[in-house]
Amino acid sequence: MNQLLAPTARRALLALEDGTTFEGLSAGAEGETFGEIVFNTSLTGYQEVVSDPSYAGQVVTFTYPQIGNYGTCAADMQSDRLSLAGVVVRDMCHEPSNWRSERSLPELLRESGVVAIEGVNTRALTLRVRDGGTMRCAISTVDLDPESLVARVRESAPISERNWVADVSCKEAYEVAGSTEPTAFAASDEPRATHKVVALDCGEKRGILQNLVAAGLDVTVVPWDTPAEEILAMGPEGVFLSNGPGDPRSVPEPSACAAELIGKVPLFGICLGHQMLSLALGASIEKLPYGHHGGNQPVMNLLSGMVEITAQNHNYGLDFASLGALVPELSGGESEHHDDLRWWCERHVAPVVETERFGRVRLTHVNLNDGTPEGIQLLDERAFSVQYHPEASPGPHDATYLFEAFRRLIEGDADYLAIDVREGRRF
Repeated sequence: MNQLLAPTARRALLALEDGTTFEGLSAGAEGETFGEIVFNTSLTGYQEVVSDPSYAGQVVTFTYPQIGNYGTCAADMQSDRLSLAGVVVRDMCHEPSNWRSERSLPELLRESGVVAIEGVNTRALTLRVRDGGTMRCAISTVDLDPESLVARVRESAPISERNWVADVSCKEAYEVAGSTEPTAFAASDEPRATHKVVALDCGEKRGILQNLVAAGLDVTVVPWDTPAEEILAMGPEGVFLSNGPGDPRSVPEPSACAAELIGKVPLFGICLGHQMLSLALGASIEKLPYGHHGGNQPVMNLLSGMVEITAQNHNYGLDFASLGALVPELSGGESEHHDDLRWWCERHVAPVVETERFGRVRLTHVNLNDGTPEGIQLLDERAFSVQYHPEASPGPHDATYLFEAFRRLIEGDADYLAIDVREGRRF
C-alpha cells in the first residue's frame, strides 16, 4: 500500500460472490462497480491490459505486487477508452518515474471512471479465484458493509448475459492509419505488394491492427455485426476476426458471418475470433475455470515443435473433440480424443479431425499449462486461428510471425504456417 496516500485515500471494499471480502483504499474513481473477477500474471504492461477492450465486464487483479510505477502515456493505449469494470492491486504507485510518463495510472483510472482498490492481499485473492474459479464481484467506495455488498453481488447479472462486443466495437467502418512497428515479424526493408483486408471489430486492440499493417496489409475495420455479403462486396483479399470480450455464444452474428466467409476468402482469427471460427465450424465452446490472463503463457506449436511464450486474455475456449472424429492416418494412427491435449505435444503429433461441413481441421497449438487448444488450421479451406494475442501488447514477441503467416495465406502459400520464428527477427 502506498503509505504516503493511506491517511487521505477513501476506504474501499472488494466483495466476491462466494462471500469473501477484502478491505482496501480507493485507487481510481469513486463509486462502485460490478463484474467478473480475473487475475493477470503479467509483470509489466498494465496500461495495455487496462485499455484492452477484451476486459469489458471484468475486474482485473494484478498478481505482480506494485503496479503503476512507470506511469501511462497515450502511445501505449490499446483503445480510445477503458472498458474494464475495475482494477485490484496490492500496491498502487501514485508518483511514477519514467521519461515517457504523461500521467499516473490512478489518474487515468479516475479520468476514465474506473473504480479501483489497492492494499488488497492479491496473493490470497488469486488463490481464491484459482481454486474457486471466476466469479462475480464488486468494488465499492460507497457500500462498505460486507454483508450488504456480497448480497448485491449475488444479485448481479453474470457476464454471459450481456453482449459486450456491441459495447466496444466501432460504430462505423474506417481505414487503419497505422505505421510499421518494430514488433512486426520479419518486416522487409524492400517494398512489398499490399493486400486488402477487412477486420471484423469485436473489440480489437490497436497493437493487432498495427501488426497487420506492418505485415503489408491495407486494413479496413468494420463493426462487429457487419453481414458477410457486405464484407465480400468490399472485395477483400482476406478477412480478420478480432479479439473481444465476453461469452462468444451470446454473440452469434460474428460466427454466422465467419461460416459464410469460409471458402470464399482467407480468414485469420485471434482470441474471440478463434472462438468465432470454431463455432462456425460446428464446435462447442467451454468456459475455463479461471481463464488465461497474462504475458507468460507457454504454448507449443505442434507443427514446428517450438514453444512460444504468449500473451493471453480469455475465459472461454474451444472443445477440440467437439469438432469431429479424428482422422487416424493424419493423427499418428490415433482414433481416440484426449482431454489433455499435451498428450499430442509429447508425441509431436498435430492431430486432424473431420468436420461435417468444412472438411479437415488440424490442431496446431496447445497450452502447456493446462493442455487446452490454442490454435487450429483448416486443411481444405483457407483459414486458421489462435487463442492468444500474438501482437505483444503487452507480452513477448514470440508469436508475431502469425501476421506474416496470414499474408502468406492470402498469397496462396500452402505452407503458410511453416515459419521459423527466429527468421528475420528484428528485436
